[in-house]
Amino acid sequence: MLTFTCLKHAKVIKVPLHLVGETIDKTRSHYLAETGKLVQLMRGIYVDATDDIDQTVLAHAVRIARYLYPNAYLSAASAVLLGPTRDGCLYLTGQRGQRTRIRALEIVQNKAPGKASLAPAVVADSMGEFSVNVSSIRQRFLEAFRLRSEHAASIDSSTREAIAARLVEEYGSPKAASDAVWALARENDWYREGEGAEKFLLRHPSTAPARNEAAFDLTVAWHGVPIGNLVHDGFEWRWSQTDTGTPMPPVIRQTVPGKLPPFIVSLLPEGWLEAVLKGRDERAVLRSGTRYMSNITIAENRSELAALPLDVLTTRLAEHAAAGVFTGTYAGPGRSAMEQDFERNLALIYAHADTPRLSGVQIKAPMTLGPDGKLSASIGTPFTQILKPAGTGGFEALPLVEWLGLALAREAGFTVPAAALIAMPDGMPPALLVERFDIRTGADDHRLLAMEDFCSVLDLAPDAKYDGTIERVARALKALSSSPDEDLLILVKRALFGWLIADGDMHLKNMAVLKIAGSGDPAFRSVRLAPVYDTLTTRVFPRFEHDRMALKLNGKDERLKRADFLGVSAIAGLRASDTNAAIDDVLQRMQAAVAAITLPKLPDYGPSGEATVNRTLEICEERIVSFA
Repeated sequence: MLTFTCLKHAKVIKVPLHLVGETIDKTRSHYLAETGKLVQLMRGIYVDATDDIDQTVLAHAVRIARYLYPNAYLSAASAVLLGPTRDGCLYLTGQRGQRTRIRALEIVQNKAPGKASLAPAVVADSMGEFSVNVSSIRQRFLEAFRLRSEHAASIDSSTREAIAARLVEEYGSPKAASDAVWALARENDWYREGEGAEKFLLRHPSTAPARNEAAFDLTVAWHGVPIGNLVHDGFEWRWSQTDTGTPMPPVIRQTVPGKLPPFIVSLLPEGWLEAVLKGRDERAVLRSGTRYMSNITIAENRSELAALPLDVLTTRLAEHAAAGVFTGTYAGPGRSAMEQDFERNLALIYAHADTPRLSGVQIKAPMTLGPDGKLSASIGTPFTQILKPAGTGGFEALPLVEWLGLALAREAGFTVPAAALIAMPDGMPPALLVERFDIRTGADDHRLLAMEDFCSVLDLAPDAKYDGTIERVARALKALSSSPDEDLLILVKRALFGWLIADGDMHLKNMAVLKIAGSGDPAFRSVRLAPVYDTLTTRVFPRFEHDRMALKLNGKDERLKRADFLGVSAIAGLRASDTNAAIDDVLQRMQAAVAAITLPKLPDYGPSGEATVNRTLEICEERIVSFA
C-alpha cells in the first residue's frame, strides 16, 4: 500500500484507493501501474496491487460511485444503507440507466425522475468523511413500489416497513404520510407508485390472506449452506440473499427483476437431458431436482438439503487409470439382456430427484468413483465424475475425439481435468470419463468453489451461447479476473488452440471462470479462467465438415491468421511481444504433440473410431503447418 507522510505532524497516512485528480496525478498513477505497484480498475481508479482488491472496492464503493457519477445520488436500498447491499450492488439514480461492474461491486443506475426529492448524508470510509446526496424518505418509499425495477427489489419487506413507520412518525398519521408521499408522486407522474405507497400506508391486514397455490419457495444452498431463497409467485421469480451468519462471497445475482438469476439458468438441463425430463419448464425442473453443478443444491424443504451428500473427491481418477484407460470397475448403465436402448437406461437414473442435473446438449451422466475404483451412477452419492458415452449416427467416436482434444490441450500447456477412456459393456463403443475440477478434493479441503460460464457472466440465455465474440469474453474476463493479464493471455492461447484443432463448439457455455474463496471470506480470493473442458475437433463428424469457429475473433470465424490474434490481444491490453511468444509456444507444443500422441489401447474403438481419430490429427497438422 502506498503511504504519504504529513511533515507537520510526522504522520504516515495509508491510501488504499487512488483517484486521478483527487488523490494522485495522472502521470504518477500511470507510472505506478506500469511498475506493478498499482492495479487499474477503470479509467482514473487505481488500487494497491498487494491489497485485497475486492474488499477495497466494496469498502469504498460510495466514494468510487461519486467519482464516476458526480451528479448521481444514492437511491433505493443504498439510500438506506449508505453503501452497497450484501450482494455487492450499489444503487444510484442519475441521468441515464446503466450498469458498471468493478470486481465484486456492481453499480446499478436508473434514470432520475423530473423532480427528485433529495437529502444530504455523510459517508465515511478509511479515507475520511464526505457528503453525498440520497433519495429523501418520501422518494425512497416511492422507489420501493416501482414496477419491474431492480431498485425496488433491493428494498425488502422489513426495510419497507421501517420506512413506512418513519414517515408516519414524521407526519403524525398514516393518512398524513400518504398525502405527503402522494404530493411527490404527482410531481413526477409516479401514479402507480403513489397508489402502491398509499395502499401500504393505509392497509388493513386480512386475518386470512389468500395464497396462490402455484406459488412456491425454494431454498438454495452452496456447499451445503443455505445462501438464499428463490421464490416464484406464479408470475415471476424473486431471489433474496440469506444471512448465513458467517461471511460468504455472493454467488447468485438477479440482474433482471422477475427473471431467474443467470447463474441458476446456467445450471438448468439442455438438449438431451431436457428431452429426458420431457421438456418441463424451469419451474418444474427446479422443483423436480435437488443437485446441480458448482456445488449448488435446491429444494422446497430445507431439511432435504441437509440429507444430500456433498460433492467431494474421495479418490482421484489417476489412481484408477493407466495410459489413458480407466482400470476400475464400471457399474453404470448399460444395455440390458433384452437389448434395451442405452439412452433409455441412462435416462432412468434421472427419475431420482437427487440425481445431479447437468447442462449441455451432449449425452452425459453424473457418476461416483469410490476408493475401491467402482464407478456407479451418482444417486445419493457424491457427484465426482462425468460420463460421456458414445453417440449414434456417425458420432460413435465422440469420446475418442474429446479425449484427444483434452490430451492435446494438456500438451499445449493448458490446465485440463483428469480424463480416461472406458471400455464399455455390451459391445458399446468406448466412453469418456472426466473428473470434476469445481469441487473439493478431500475432507480437509474447506474451499468454496463456484464455476460460472460466460453465458451467465454476460447475462445471456443459454440459446445465445454462439452470439458472443472473443473480444466480448476478454472484456468481461478483464473486469472479473483476479489475475487479468495472465488470464487474458490464456484466453488468446485458448482461442488459438480452438482454431488449430478445428473446435467449432468453443461457445460461451464451454468457457467459464472458476471462483474460489476460503472459509469465512466475504469475497472470492481467486477468480480465474477455468481449465479447458468440452474441447474437440467438430469437423470430423457428419454435417460438420465445414464447421467454423463458434465465436468470432477480429470479426472472423474462418481463415484466422496471427494478425487476428494480435488484434484481440491489443484490445485486451496485452503486449504484442508476449502474445507472439505465447502463439509460438502453443504452435511448437502442438506440433510435437500431434506427431507423438496415440490413442490408448482398448479392445474395441467402435465403428470408424481409429479413422476418425486419424482424420482429427490430420486436420490439426494441416492447420498448424498453414498457420506457422
